[in-house]
Amino acid sequence: MGGQAPWKDIRLRAAWARGDWAAILREYRRATGLTQQALEPLVGMPQPHISAIESGRRRVKTAEVRNRISEGLHVPQELIEAGQGAVHGEWEPNPELRERLAHGHRTGRPDLRTAEWIGEVLATQRRTEDQVGGLVLWPVVRSQLDAITRLIPQTSGTTADRLLLLAAGHAHWLSWVAWQEGRRGTALVWMDLAQGWAADSGAADMVSWTNRVRAWYSLRHGDPVRALRTAELARRQFGLSPAAAAAASHTAAQAAAALGERDRARRLAEEALRRALSAPNEADRPAWLYWLTPARARLQAADTAYACRDWATAAAAFRDALPALGEGYGRDRAHYEARLEDAARRA
Repeated sequence: MGGQAPWKDIRLRAAWARGDWAAILREYRRATGLTQQALEPLVGMPQPHISAIESGRRRVKTAEVRNRISEGLHVPQELIEAGQGAVHGEWEPNPELRERLAHGHRTGRPDLRTAEWIGEVLATQRRTEDQVGGLVLWPVVRSQLDAITRLIPQTSGTTADRLLLLAAGHAHWLSWVAWQEGRRGTALVWMDLAQGWAADSGAADMVSWTNRVRAWYSLRHGDPVRALRTAELARRQFGLSPAAAAAASHTAAQAAAALGERDRARRLAEEALRRALSAPNEADRPAWLYWLTPARARLQAADTAYACRDWATAAAAFRDALPALGEGYGRDRAHYEARLEDAARRA
């Protein structure tokens, strides 16, 4: 899939999902560094025509031109099969997704290169969501999930497990975006799918993570009792990696603090920090916990101190850990800086 490398680019994939041919050409050139003139031999049209399409003065209307552009730009087959347009903009999951996975674990040998490719793209999307925004990526991730679930009925054994876990990762991401957009019921529907697929795949870390996110939803919705109960389920999942256990313990600590159980919250926060620091390298963590660096783990510990109203402790911990947070986390940095300012004022 080397020729498709530009199609890892999130804005380019989003342009395809929208069916915006002007943006497809522009974003492809941005991702590759090509000029309009250099695009001529790829798409089989002169530079003035390319310029007219990009500026909106000319529209791509015929299947012949669409096919020529798709072939010339090496659009991945999974995107072509998924199609374009509003079908992937719907919020609710398509019932066909469930039907496909219900017929999994049959014998077969699908080409897993597509799945591996989509897994790489999902990793890129996780890292850029903070800058690009979930709504931009929503149709892209929907189309990727569609492509993954088409492969599952052909598979069995460990291959099916890998695909189910990848499907669960997509469903979890869609749940998260739906929640951010205020669609709480839809978020829970997607999380139910993610949790079921994770359980079917035997992926303890993802099962725990889906429970951890459900606990976070409950906490944000003002129900710390349910949050603590669900976070404890996540924390006690058998066979967890240190990073997944750390994430579950942190959420349990936050819920305990919200209930006024401060000693319990502090113990859980210490446990979360200890486990997170035992997996300092990204390779030691599940893909969706790429962000749980030592600096982030210390910021989470500070957040629990803040929730426990240990203002001086929280302020000192925020001040110590924030410089190491790194670039690319604008929303998180703003959150922790606001907490630092408030804790310092209260202290």
